[in-house]
Amino acid sequence: MEGVAPAVSLFRPRASARLPVLLAADSGAARMSPGAGGRSRVSRRSPEMSPPGAGRSAVRKHGSTEAAPRRPGITRVPKLGPAVSTKRAGRGKDPLVNLEVSHHRAVAAVRLLRIEKGKAFVDLLNDKANDSGDNEMGYVERTLGFSTRYLEDRDIRLVTVIVAGTVRWKRYLDYLIMSLCSEEKVFREMEPLLLQILRIGFFEILKLDVPAYAAVDENVSLAKVALRPGAGNMVNAILRKLVVLKETNSLPLPKIEGDDRAQARALSIIYSHPVWMVRRWIRFHGKDEALRLMNWNNSDPRFSLRVNTSKGYTRADLVKQLESLQVHYEESIMDEFVRIREGMQAVLQAGLLKNGMCAVQDESLVVSVVDPQPGETIIDCCAAPGGKTLFMASRLSGQGKIWALDVNKGRLRILMEAAKLHSLDDMITDIHADLRLHTKETTAKYDKVLLDAPCSGLGVLSKRADLRWNRQFEDLEELMCLQDELLDSASTLVKPGGILIYSTCSIDCEENEKRITAFVQRHPEFAIHSVCGYVPTEFVTDEGFYSSNPTKHSMDGAFAARLVRSMD
Repeated sequence: MEGVAPAVSLFRPRASARLPVLLAADSGAARMSPGAGGRSRVSRRSPEMSPPGAGRSAVRKHGSTEAAPRRPGITRVPKLGPAVSTKRAGRGKDPLVNLEVSHHRAVAAVRLLRIEKGKAFVDLLNDKANDSGDNEMGYVERTLGFSTRYLEDRDIRLVTVIVAGTVRWKRYLDYLIMSLCSEEKVFREMEPLLLQILRIGFFEILKLDVPAYAAVDENVSLAKVALRPGAGNMVNAILRKLVVLKETNSLPLPKIEGDDRAQARALSIIYSHPVWMVRRWIRFHGKDEALRLMNWNNSDPRFSLRVNTSKGYTRADLVKQLESLQVHYEESIMDEFVRIREGMQAVLQAGLLKNGMCAVQDESLVVSVVDPQPGETIIDCCAAPGGKTLFMASRLSGQGKIWALDVNKGRLRILMEAAKLHSLDDMITDIHADLRLHTKETTAKYDKVLLDAPCSGLGVLSKRADLRWNRQFEDLEELMCLQDELLDSASTLVKPGGILIYSTCSIDCEENEKRITAFVQRHPEFAIHSVCGYVPTEFVTDEGFYSSNPTKHSMDGAFAARLVRSMD
């Protein structure tokens, strides 16, 4: 928010919502002044105006002119189990609203808590039409016991940046936080909310270059109000230590020395990746390439928009819309795609997705490997969320048929809703089934069969900030067994002379080339058919496979193989 406005303007009335609760009864008590990064906030009182031991902000109920007294005897926030309500004791029906706390930091801290508990994903907040701002504020109120002012567009972008960055750099941040605690036990037993606030502060100071005074002041305030004064004092001491160490270029990071295992541990901290992943990449790609991969994964992701040609739109139409929205873009090597780094909220709120002009889709050449032709029958064996299904359907020019099979009924429903939005629902039939069971019950055969297999996702870690922490080395073995089973099942659906396409969003050779080698040995009726001629030569491997590399092609890592079934 820019300029000066009375306190009441901080709130946006919402349908079926209660009237907002004001912090102060008189307008003069809520003077606005520029805050960190252009944020508007309530100016704080001087120490002389506050009694000893009083908190930095007072939260009042609607219609009251008396400040709520600090509750005695609370020395810490209890660690609540999942079955215990986080609603504060003694709360009335009206929500408590605090205007001094940095609202986007409060939302980010609560979202990080939910991610840690497995109840949320690191993802773009949806546009306001889906009430995501209301939902996020609801989580804040239930978790912290108070609300903050309404999230504007800029706030949503800040929450997205802080949450994704904090998760991405978690290992690096935690190492430094633990190093600056008085002892390791303090870090190990730290309350979850306090740890999230510290992570946010460290990320802002070290990676976002937020002015040190703002990062310290705002996160201290959040800790005091959301937890207790002592928590704020702890945040203040640790963040001030960090500022001094950063300014003197003396952060206590590990040295890259010793044997391979010790070096991998140090690199995993400095570049914030799991140790097993670092060791695996060094083994398969070499140290220099491993470092480039980690740098790519830690960079701000680019998102791709695919124009919906089936509705008559062209890339020029999409570009014109982006220019009118002042969203910076870059044209892709693929005619239907454009790339953007920022401005996704503007795209969402302009309705470009809702009106079917474009779709958010990874810039992959897998559909080019499939090469859908008018009149063909194609089955997408692991279809949801449906980006490739819709893209293939748009290539059929209204002639042909696509079957979308997936084990997840809810995601299939979303796929079909998107198909209707893109005017492609007449060409797509959904099948809710497990591929392995479905192939035992059907005799249907198709011209082309696409198996975009479940995989580790090691090629899309830039976009999926939390994925690196949700994958274990043991997962790879399970995934490879599943990939083999699905390949065997998918192969039974291919007509004699038809094409089987296997793809992943992984850069791991054991999920890619080695799966195809093993499959061909089990199924001599299939032969590898080079993708040369279907994709640019820079993406064609010596074996004739499609492979995109993040550090080489500046796009997500992916793999695809094209296999032809004999006529016998």
